[in-house]
Amino acid sequence: MQIRPSNLSRRQSPQRGVSLLFALLTLVALLLATLALVRSVDTSTLLLGNMGFKQDATSSADQAARQAIDWLTANSASLNTDAASSGYYASTQELAADGVTAKPPIDVTGRQLAASNNRQLIDWDGNTCQSATTGTYNGCTVTTADAGTINNNNARFVIFRLCSKPGNYLTDASISCAKPISSSGASVTKKGEMNYAEQPFAGGASGPYYRIVVRVLGARNTASFTETIVHF
Repeated sequence: MQIRPSNLSRRQSPQRGVSLLFALLTLVALLLATLALVRSVDTSTLLLGNMGFKQDATSSADQAARQAIDWLTANSASLNTDAASSGYYASTQELAADGVTAKPPIDVTGRQLAASNNRQLIDWDGNTCQSATTGTYNGCTVTTADAGTINNNNARFVIFRLCSKPGNYLTDASISCAKPISSSGASVTKKGEMNYAEQPFAGGASGPYYRIVVRVLGARNTASFTETIVHF
């Protein structure tokens, strides 16, 4: 008696092959999903760390700005002339000595006017702007002052008096300075608030504005720039 293989056995063999193929595809998909998840977690951790360093650098910049204000207060009698070694300039540095002829604008971060070659850079590192490509700027003579190490961050600042040129703006009418709006009132009605309905500024004459730019270098090459405008 001859026994023939059943039809069921002939159908099971290709079915087992298809199942193995689906299992391998599922395994590969799970592996790729796991790798993507791990990569996403690493990227998120890196971003959070960078944000933390950025906030720390910005906090240090505030302390450096306070040092600059203290310097202005201590040297209030000699603010009509430049003191480049202390990072102070009695003009905006964007006009020539005559206070009229325009000079290239100041690019304090080196990235604000990156599309233009006609700009002045600030020599933050004291190396004549070696980090910038030659030919991408037109001037690197503005120097800065060291604010020291603050929370393990290195801080430097530069101060510009917002006047057209150095000199005594009270006696030299050719010097134009940006100043707060004067008022005939005696005092500010609400401290810390300015609006059109209230008297916004203290009465009487006021001095020019001073622009304080701070750069802080922190961990992972974090760089933070802040700008503070003050007047006395």
